[in-house]
Amino acid sequence: MASPATEPAWLEERRRAGASRAQELGLPDQKTQGWEFTELTGLDLNAYAPAQRNGASATEAAPILPTPEDAAFLRQVDSHALGSELAEPEAGERPSKPVVMPLSDAAAAYPELVRRHLGSLVAADDVFVAHNEANWTGGAFVYVPAGQRLEVPIGLSAIQRSAGSLLGWRSLIVLEEGAEAEVWEQYLAADQEVDALFNGVTELIVGDGATLRFVCGQDLPESSWVFATQRASVGRDGSLDWVALGFGSARGKVRMETKLAGRGSQAKVTGAYAGAGKQHLDYDTTQEHAAPDTTSDLAFRGVLSDEATAVWRGMIKVDPGAQKTDAFQESRNLLLSDRAHADAIPGLEIEADDVRCTHAAAVAQVDADQLYYLRSHGLSEAAAKRLVIDGFLQELVERTIEGPIRDALAGALERRLAELLDTPS
Repeated sequence: MASPATEPAWLEERRRAGASRAQELGLPDQKTQGWEFTELTGLDLNAYAPAQRNGASATEAAPILPTPEDAAFLRQVDSHALGSELAEPEAGERPSKPVVMPLSDAAAAYPELVRRHLGSLVAADDVFVAHNEANWTGGAFVYVPAGQRLEVPIGLSAIQRSAGSLLGWRSLIVLEEGAEAEVWEQYLAADQEVDALFNGVTELIVGDGATLRFVCGQDLPESSWVFATQRASVGRDGSLDWVALGFGSARGKVRMETKLAGRGSQAKVTGAYAGAGKQHLDYDTTQEHAAPDTTSDLAFRGVLSDEATAVWRGMIKVDPGAQKTDAFQESRNLLLSDRAHADAIPGLEIEADDVRCTHAAAVAQVDADQLYYLRSHGLSEAAAKRLVIDGFLQELVERTIEGPIRDALAGALERRLAELLDTPS
């Protein structure tokens, strides 16, 4: 991992600017648009010291989504980037072969390439991104040159180990024209009792005609905070298949934004979250159609038990001139307790006149009629309830491509559901 002394001058300046901006910006409150349902009282970003290396190379954490056996891995524990299993980077201004390496190393090895893309999608215009600009370490850089394909999936893991610490995670994934890759990114903890703060920024740049399959899951401790800002840009005729999974953390917010930037681009976003205890899960999604003939399809489903709460806020935004847009979004939530609560808030902002945009949202308890029907056919109440919930989630799983991603998502939801149903309500 690059030390501060070896960072390029432009990156050092970005860090200084981020630190200054973070000091100027205050935390959002519940009067701030988009934060009405997320309580940040008691959060002090400066109370969490940036995580140190501390010889963390041996630390492991159980993945929320088991990555395919043939994957190549890049792991980071606290601030210790452990490197990649792929070959060492080649010399030169721009790699001629796919590269997977810590972002801090990439900034030193390919300064102009990283400088051109880093921050191109996510600006330091709020306190969490600004704080990340100043404090990220290690991180991940995935680069696939034009017309090339990563032959194996890439597994990226950011693992929190130290209590009271901040893990500032930054990932930058760039696919040039006609490139193809599959990337699995996971936010984990070595100890589920750790009280810490995770603050991540992810940028996905999908070039013209490129194809990216991106999986991102978090299973941080229920005593920790999570904040993540994730944005994607998809070029002409490009394709993004994005799967998100959230089981952990006490409070925080994950923002997922997809921009269909080129004509004919398309994106499918599939998300699932499951909360227990007093967890609060917050997802804010945007589908921006900035070019004609673009398609987006987003579906989120949540399962909540005990006193868990969740909010999903989704926006379909169609820019002027983005004719022939076809966009869909839905959020459906299943409450396993009368003390659980969910808010689903879809939105449309349309500035073109030849579009098809639809949305749906629902929050419900397990259907009593379905339970009665199943029990009348000999199932126990517990088995009937499990079958109804399985069916609710299976519709989401079937949205994903057949193969490792679908299998991993189904397995993760099954394991989490077993935890929720075993928890007294």
